[in-house]
Amino acid sequence: MATVIRLARFGAKKRPYYHIVVTDSRNARNSGNVLEVVGKYDPMLARDNEKRVVLKIDEIKAWLGKGAKPSDRVYRFLANAGLVSARVVPNQTKKNQQSEKTLMKIKDKQEKLAKIAEEKAAAEAAAKAAAEAPAEEAPATDAPAAEESAPVAE
Repeated sequence: MATVIRLARFGAKKRPYYHIVVTDSRNARNSGNVLEVVGKYDPMLARDNEKRVVLKIDEIKAWLGKGAKPSDRVYRFLANAGLVSARVVPNQTKKNQQSEKTLMKIKDKQEKLAKIAEEKAAAEAAAKAAAEAPAEEAPATDAPAAEESAPVAE
């Protein structure tokens, strides 16, 4: 049996309130089969409020001594209380970050847009060069055309 120290949700809809409980890891979050309630957590209170997190330190030390593993959130509470050494706990979710597949799509799209912009710039430069070159040659090519049309008219 793997015992864990985790949160069990109570309270009303949109007004959460949690009990910090010791239970078997196979039990559901709110199954009611808890071994002991070792604290309370009220996220609706201000962060500096002393009643936001209430821990029964002696019971928690006893359960940690028996090998109970705290969840990430409970580990943070215990680290703030000085019961365990602080460690860097990874973010709970990465939903705010884009997936690798999405990042690859964005990169490919940026590369395609850059390539199109380069081609467009090259085409504009070529059109500009072509517009300047015939403008200088235009009088020379227009004059013979005018001379050729004049003898035909006679």
